[in-house]
Amino acid sequence: MRTCLVVDDSSVIRKVARRILEGLNFHIVEAEDGEKALEACKRSLPEAILLDWNMPVMNGLEFLRRLRAEPGGDAPVVVFCTVENDLDHINEALDSGANEYIMKPFDGDIIAAKFVEAGL
Repeated sequence: MRTCLVVDDSSVIRKVARRILEGLNFHIVEAEDGEKALEACKRSLPEAILLDWNMPVMNGLEFLRRLRAEPGGDAPVVVFCTVENDLDHINEALDSGANEYIMKPFDGDIIAAKFVEAGL
């Protein structure tokens, strides 16, 4: 079974994402900030990461840059999921190694479509 790491400081967002992704046959691992997410990736790299931008301790962009610098860190498909919707944020995320970008609020159809576009 494929694994998806859901990284968001909101427990409600993590819960909603978990339900959607479990319906897409993913095993879910959760982290509430980028630092915990990086620790989880060092233990076991997931196939996919659903990543929030604005979080305490380490934000999503810093996590993404550090993940991509790790051995094997280029492997997970990373989909940013955030309220940041201006073109500069989107370009910065994609330039830093994100595979796709979706806006909050999201639903199952949006996540499923983006994961398919990203090759999952």
